Amino acid sequence: MLTLWCLVIGLLLIGMGLTDTMRRGLPFSSAALYLLAGWLIGPQVSGLLHLDLFADARLLEVLTEAAVLISLFAVGLRLRVRLTDRLWLTPVLLASLAMLLTIGGLTAVGFGLGLSLGAALLLAAVLAPTDPVLASDVQVDNPGDRDRLRFSLSGEGGLNDGTAFPFVMLALGVLGLHDLGSGAWRWWGVDLLWAVTGGLVIGWLMGWTFSRAVLHLRRRREQAFGMESFLTLGLIALTYGLALTAQTYGFLAVFVAGLAMRSVEYADSGQRDSVPPAEGTSPATSAYMARAVLDFTLDIERLAELTVMLLIGALLSASTFDAFTLGIAAALLFVVRPMAVRLTLIGSPLTLTQRRLAAWFGIRGVGSAYYLAYVLSHGATGVETARVADAVLATIVASVLLHGASATPVMRLYRRARRGNARGDG
Repeated sequence: MLTLWCLVIGLLLIGMGLTDTMRRGLPFSSAALYLLAGWLIGPQVSGLLHLDLFADARLLEVLTEAAVLISLFAVGLRLRVRLTDRLWLTPVLLASLAMLLTIGGLTAVGFGLGLSLGAALLLAAVLAPTDPVLASDVQVDNPGDRDRLRFSLSGEGGLNDGTAFPFVMLALGVLGLHDLGSGAWRWWGVDLLWAVTGGLVIGWLMGWTFSRAVLHLRRRREQAFGMESFLTLGLIALTYGLALTAQTYGFLAVFVAGLAMRSVEYADSGQRDSVPPAEGTSPATSAYMARAVLDFTLDIERLAELTVMLLIGALLSASTFDAFTLGIAAALLFVVRPMAVRLTLIGSPLTLTQRRLAAWFGIRGVGSAYYLAYVLSHGATGVETARVADAVLATIVASVLLHGASATPVMRLYRRARRGNARGDG
């Protein structure tokens, strides 16, 4: 197994690195190539890699969990905006109201297509979060990017990977796999209110304290230089571990830890719109630390994307795609998500074009793969669960292909139009 992974990942990494410029003009994303490679080495073609979604659920859960954690921290670091800024209103609405509408709509679709209420809710909850890993083309270009569309999609992807968790737990409770308490008091009090609030607080305290401590060591004692990668992984691991120990949502905590670290840099540098380039800063400054940490997490994020997409590709088979699974994918991508976003954004400051793009780019990927592996490793079994699993995989593939093919050209046109409007306004 190790030999196989070394060969496959080594070839893919070198190939992607050597063809980076050429690939930017192709009508598909890197994730689509990784999916194809995973399918080729899987049991459907070469048989070099054998994975079983149910038997290997715990392994898949750990790998996707690590990928989401790295990506959430990176997204938090990208968002260089004060928490009191009105830019946050739209991503918060998308990660709450739009997600609730999406869950409700997709639950109705699943129930209408023959699933039980518990299975339909499970399907909707697993597919509810948008993906922070695969959405790089539609996220903010840099930490100083204040474009409403890109900021909204980035913030949504960072927040709803954590806010989807209560509804996954609710679905497991309806299926009899999780204790909701009498009158669902445990779900309301622990799974929703405490776990969400606690995750936010723990993440902020950890990120803020860590950043202040490192800056103090660098400026006053000339310590902790050149250890950005160790410090980054340590902060992510410690924040996640503390959040889980306190029975809160670690995904939210890690995302907010990234936000807190960026907030310290923002306050320390006193600059509003941009981070100084790495070459022009001192290793003792918060801007240097934030840039070094972000660069490291982005590199790890790309490797995580490759690994997870390979695994998902290896899980695919002809039986994954049928009228039911493709119907679920089409309903989510073309009906439920667009309607939920458009209803949520009524009266928002986004333009009509921005609302349409926000409605389309509800990318599904590694986050949904994690939640699927999580529910399977926590006792979800049976024929209905297998149908849910196939629908989730089919939706991820559809999203990778459709969103991946459209993201680069659509966002290129969007940026060109925005620049043209800015020049016209000037």
